[in-house]
Amino acid sequence: MQRGLSVSAIAEAIREHCSVSRLRAHRLARGKTLREVADELRQLAGPHGPRPDKLQLGHWETGDHSPRPAVIELLARHYDCSLMELGFDSPMLTAHTEPSARDVRAVRPVISHPDEPGATFEGRLDAARRLTDRTLATSSTSSAQLDVLEERVHWASQQYVYTPPEPMLGDLLELLDEVRSLAMDRQPASVQTRLSEQTALLATLIADSLMKLGLLAKARAWYGTARTAADDSGLIEIRARVRAQAAMLPFYYGPIEAAVALTREAHLLTRGRPTATAAFAAAAQARALAKLGDTRGAQDALRHATTTFERCDPGLEDHAFSFPERRLMLYQSGTYTALGLTSQARHVQDQALSQYPARTGIDPTLLRLETAIGLARDHSTAEACQLAGSAYLQVAPDHRTTIVEQRAREVITALPPAIRTTRAAKELNEILALPPGQK
Repeated sequence: MQRGLSVSAIAEAIREHCSVSRLRAHRLARGKTLREVADELRQLAGPHGPRPDKLQLGHWETGDHSPRPAVIELLARHYDCSLMELGFDSPMLTAHTEPSARDVRAVRPVISHPDEPGATFEGRLDAARRLTDRTLATSSTSSAQLDVLEERVHWASQQYVYTPPEPMLGDLLELLDEVRSLAMDRQPASVQTRLSEQTALLATLIADSLMKLGLLAKARAWYGTARTAADDSGLIEIRARVRAQAAMLPFYYGPIEAAVALTREAHLLTRGRPTATAAFAAAAQARALAKLGDTRGAQDALRHATTTFERCDPGLEDHAFSFPERRLMLYQSGTYTALGLTSQARHVQDQALSQYPARTGIDPTLLRLETAIGLARDHSTAEACQLAGSAYLQVAPDHRTTIVEQRAREVITALPPAIRTTRAAKELNEILALPPGQK
């Protein structure tokens, strides 16, 4: 590419040579990822404007969907160019999409091997350079290919919010296999960073699925893989997110000290940055410290989580790696419940439950079970056991996994030993002991 060309000229050259849409060409000409452009568009639109995400942007770039007129104007403002330059007709505001790929066969010249007998030194030198250039050209992955892969991981992260863990595992493993096959080849550092990031996210979701199913040893191993991939990416946000997420395993199954260590490490990585991950790490640390019995530490961490959340962009509500307000309140509930602050816990539980959509995962059930734990500690035995049994039975069978059962059993554990044999407690035990098909 010649120096001195305008961004529009570079975009047009990319469009012609790479056979991508004008909209995608303008993004690539600026060296931006889908995520970066989506974030910039939301900032440009302001609090009351369109809120596009990178998945929608990818669909617009490939022509699978057309943006609304308001979004088209926002795109033109962002790229500082006309609607026509982005591939839209000004009068009708309709998108023109070019073919996403061409059926072009590369013509490979016959090059002698650099070690071929009889080759001159200069010939061997030139041949070695050509082979090296070919390796660099053929082993790298295109930005467009990575964008599509990241869009699929983004989609899977949205599906994960409400899809049961067992069927989700198949999709996650299939995606991870594609990422791994690309990562096995020699890649430029920027490409390898993106592949390691996607590996870390997918491995985390796999670990979380295994934890929900009660496969704890496998979950622990996959969380370890996720941390290795996150560290390989070098991205602080990903490194912190994976550690905060991994803390859920020892929080629910022990040792609680491991949960505190992981959340503290995540908190240190994010310190000073008002991000959703920083808020999540602090909230997870508060919950773990509360369960450990460190009241002051838990309250300090929870205050930090709240103030950080107020300054951050929590992200999409229907995404496994976002941190919307209802998730913050879930962790507040866990912290207050562990500290024995029943009234505060009940207040945030009611607030959080009002924010969950009809189609969701197990979080509302966990909130109701925490309400039951609070009732048990307040010696409302019958009410606690009835609420726990009802919450457990209302969960869809595919979501009624080991982690839900384990949390329901904590209601019985929270009862004073002398009344764990009452009729209400026995009935709850019987519900939890039913075979899977009868629950």
